[in-house]
Amino acid sequence: VQLQASGGGLVQPGGSLKLSCAASGFTLGSYSIGWFRRAPGKEREGLACISTSDDSTFTLYSVGDRFTISRDAAKNTVYLQMNRLKPDDTAVYYCAADLPAWPRVGCRTGTETRWGQGTLVTVSS
Repeated sequence: VQLQASGGGLVQPGGSLKLSCAASGFTLGSYSIGWFRRAPGKEREGLACISTSDDSTFTLYSVGDRFTISRDAAKNTVYLQMNRLKPDDTAVYYCAADLPAWPRVGCRTGTETRWGQGTLVTVSS
């Protein structure tokens, strides 16, 4: 079971980035993928997750007008499109996997959560 996050980098305020999380070792339909971030000096924050069972999603209200989660089933990849980025969005972004019903519980992490490595997003002029 592996999760490979990519797509981070330096972007100017107001810009966009699209993060990718490639999953391997999972049975399609048996898991959800979510995106989290941890900013310097702050707690980890759950942003969004999507189920490969029924494509249900959950997105954190505070980023819902700027961040969109989606997936490409053929590539076993989940994306996080981030628009109108702000300096406060600077963080290490992680993808994680959990049970198919994860969106129904607001992407709450627990003993079933499996983590990938992070990718750094820096929003700065």
